[in-house]
Formats: sequence, structure tokens, C-alpha cells
Amino acid sequence: MRATGAPAPTIELDIDALGDGGDGVASLGGRRMHVPWTLPGDRVAATPLSAARALPTSWIRRSPAHVAPRCGHFGSCGGCALQHLAAEAYRAWKQDIAPRTARRAGFPDAEIAALATSPPASRRRATLAAVRSAAGVALGFHAPSRPDIVDLAACPVMSPALVTLLAPLRAALADVLAPAQRCDIALTATEAGADMLALGDLRHDALRPLAALPGLARLARAPTPDGDPEIVAQHRQPRIDFDGIAVEPPPGVFLQATREGEAAIREAVATGLGTARRVADLFAGAGTLSLPLARDRHILAVDSHRPALSALDRAARAAGLGARVSVAARDLQRRPLTGDELAGFDAAIFDPPREGALPQAQALARSGPDRVIAVSCNPVSFARDAVALAAGGYRLERLTPIDQFLWSPHLELVGVFARPRRSHRRPR
Repeated sequence: MRATGAPAPTIELDIDALGDGGDGVASLGGRRMHVPWTLPGDRVAATPLSAARALPTSWIRRSPAHVAPRCGHFGSCGGCALQHLAAEAYRAWKQDIAPRTARRAGFPDAEIAALATSPPASRRRATLAAVRSAAGVALGFHAPSRPDIVDLAACPVMSPALVTLLAPLRAALADVLAPAQRCDIALTATEAGADMLALGDLRHDALRPLAALPGLARLARAPTPDGDPEIVAQHRQPRIDFDGIAVEPPPGVFLQATREGEAAIREAVATGLGTARRVADLFAGAGTLSLPLARDRHILAVDSHRPALSALDRAARAAGLGARVSVAARDLQRRPLTGDELAGFDAAIFDPPREGALPQAQALARSGPDRVIAVSCNPVSFARDAVALAAGGYRLERLTPIDQFLWSPHLELVGVFARPRRSHRRPR
């Protein structure tokens, strides 16, 4: 038995697969061992951290799929998991998540569309962590599986509009944070400038140094990500463009990570809707899908976030779409649309948070329209919701994978579900 405090033994591992989280996976004594920064074909010396995870210490054999990472922070920063994987192999791995998800949900024969991608430097929103120590302020993303913050000077994923804020934001936070104090900063690049939300126990008057940052449109604060934001300073009204329709979003509103990803989602949804003209857009947010779709459809937009719905409603009226868009505030996790409420719709869309929309999927399975479009940033919850739809007679016709989280294991999915009219259940 190894003595307490003695160094862990080094083992040799052959990496034979990439896991769902982007780690290399090896077999050891009948169990699977996850090893970060490794690729299939590697043989590494590694130190076990647990029964299922090891840290590579050296490479005995290196896969030809290895490439030089784009970022000097790779390996210490938890923002990216796969910068060391060659582009073609990376695309193949991301693409393969979609059919594996379809099989997990019970749809092995679903049509899988080609992967849609976003380029580097296109991420228009990011939440950064900050802490003030004796060495100064560290601002960046957390290290993998640790609370340490990797101080970023640059980032190949974030848009230039956000990267240029890093240095002045770090300097300003030195006058905002007390020693050892932490906070999170949520940044969104909008057409009118950066929209900033400071998250944490920060006083209104203490945030004045942030309000003077160059290029800032608005600064707000909230104690937690779920708290109600308070506007601290507004130099210009932030504006987001949804396929040519301008929206003035409230602080902290949800936004797709990249413009390219948003456009790919919108195209896959519109194609999946086909001739549907009366559509329920569930978890509609500020109108990412509702507003463009309303040009030739009637839309009911439902969401629990009233400020987002107000912004959607104002934008629809300003764009001359007020007669085609109606809004309803409702917590769909606790009170999904059911029965008669779903009657009269040709199709429904749901685009929930990462935890998915199981109560709403179950309600749609009982009494939903003939077409349902599911949008998800989490293949696990997507598969679970798809199983619920399958129980109501829906079949997955087409699944579109969209990579707007470059070099990470995250993947957006758009699934088009349909059921024959003869199996459509009467509302109840």
C-alpha cells in the first residue's frame, strides 16, 4: 500500500478514443481512464489522479493528429479542450456527436446534416472571472477542474471587440475589488458597443471605474447570474441585430454565442418548419427566432424572462411585425403549455437552457402539433427530451450539428421532429 504523501506511481497508457468531454480515453484494468490533452494514437506516461482520470507527464508516442495550439494559455485555461487536434479530425469528432446523440435517443436512422461552424475570434459573449491578489488582478477563465483563474492577455475564440477590453478592464478592476475579492464579468459585444454585467457583491458606487471604460455601451450589476440586474451607467442603448431586425436587449439577456451560429440555427429551424404558419416559440428569449420568423408566420413567443419579452415586443412593433407576434410570460419548466393551449399551432419550437425542457417535451408528446423543432446546446438533455417526444409518436427527421463553441466539447443541435397526422392526439 502506498504511504500517505508518497508520489503517485507513473503508468503508461495507450489512448484509443476521444471522450465526450474532449479528453483522450485509455483502457486500464477493465476501466476507462480519461487523460486531458491526449489524442487517439498517443502513448503517454501519466500520473493517476483518481480511478477514472490521469494527468499526462510525457509522451512516449505522439499521434500525427497533434498540431500546435493557437493559444499560449492552452492546457492551463479551461476555456478550450481541443486546440491540439488537427482541424479535419476536430471537425470529424464534432460531427460524430450528432449521430451518437440520435442513436442514444433511439433514432439511428435520422438524417444528419453537415456540421455548421463558427470561425475563430467570433465569440461575441463571454463570462470572465476576476480576483484581486497581492500580485494584482487576474482576469480570465478558470483553470481545468480548479478554481484558479488564468489571466488572459488574448483569446483566439473571443471577438476582437471583447479582447480589446481585457487590459483596460483588468486595470479598472484593481480600483473596484478589495484584496482577495472575486467577481464575474459577463461581456456581450453589441452593435452599439460592449454590454457589461458585473456579478457579485459589488456596490453601485464602487463600479465607477468600470463605467469609464472605452467602448462601453452599458454597465449593470447583479448579485448573482439569476438576480435582477441594476443599470449603473448607460452611454448608449445596446442593440442586437436578429437577421436585420434591431432589438434593444435588457442587461444579461441570453444571446447565441456567435452570429454565425445564430444564423445556422435560424436556417435549420426555418427549413424544419416548412409550411407551418402558426408557430409557438417556447423559451423565446428576446426574439432570436421569433422576430425573423414573424416575417411570414404568426408567432406566439413564450418565456419566463419578462424584460426579454418586453424587448421582443418593442422590436416587433418597431419592425412592423406587431400584428404577427404575441408574447406570454410563463415559466415553462413549472407550467408547460399543454392541451388546448397547443391547439391551433402548426408547429412548436423549444430552445431551453442546458438542463433541457423535459416537462414541455412531455406536454408536446401528449398534445403537441405535428411538427416540433428542438434546439439545444446540450446533447445529453437533447437526447432525454427526444425520448419524451418519441413516446408521443414523434420521429426525428433531421438533426443539424452547429459548432459555435470552437475547440470545446460543447455542440448546438437542431432537431426536426414530426409525427403522422393519424397519430396526432386531440388536445386535452
